[in-house]
Amino acid sequence: MIKALLLIFEPIATWEGILLARRSVGFVLTTYVLPLLLITSAAEGYALVHWGKWQSDVSRFKTFSVGEAVLVEVAQILLSFGVVLLCARLVKSIAATFHGRNNYTQALTAVAYSMGPLFLLHFLDVFAGISPWVAWTIGICLTVAALYQGVPRSMEPDPPHAFGLFLMSALLLVLISGLVRFATAAYLQGKFPALQSLISNLAARLPF
Repeated sequence: MIKALLLIFEPIATWEGILLARRSVGFVLTTYVLPLLLITSAAEGYALVHWGKWQSDVSRFKTFSVGEAVLVEVAQILLSFGVVLLCARLVKSIAATFHGRNNYTQALTAVAYSMGPLFLLHFLDVFAGISPWVAWTIGICLTVAALYQGVPRSMEPDPPHAFGLFLMSALLLVLISGLVRFATAAYLQGKFPALQSLISNLAARLPF
């Protein structure tokens, strides 16, 4: 969490420290991405149980059972991991079109750390009255800003290709994270009744 905050307020020095550390993919995922997701998901899960989410179709706040909240948050964590892994793979492929010879660790470092501010802003999802798009919009802007500093340092593209690689990577993150946000926000707002019924049935079988 601290690293995500530092990427917002002191991006250059933070990126230099990240790259000097030369962490592995497993280290980045388990000590940076996972704790961020667990903390923000726990906060949102608590809010779902106690305050719920506004569902316009029925014009009321729907509160979730503990089991439902757990399943929803686990699904969101898995989706977020999937976004990081997929975007890293695609950024590596994009870099190859710019004649870059980057490995997956470099791409994942750029993507995972840059997405930290987006994951951090999930804390705003705790407030039932705030649109989920507010958190995403602020978070993705901060992510793009972090990526602007991270791509040239982590990927080390040729100077003429640096901005093009950043721009394509940024568009990719905006598109994929936006699609995931659309799906999760729609579910919480009751737009997928069949899926909501399935989750409720699964939650009823959990021992809590």
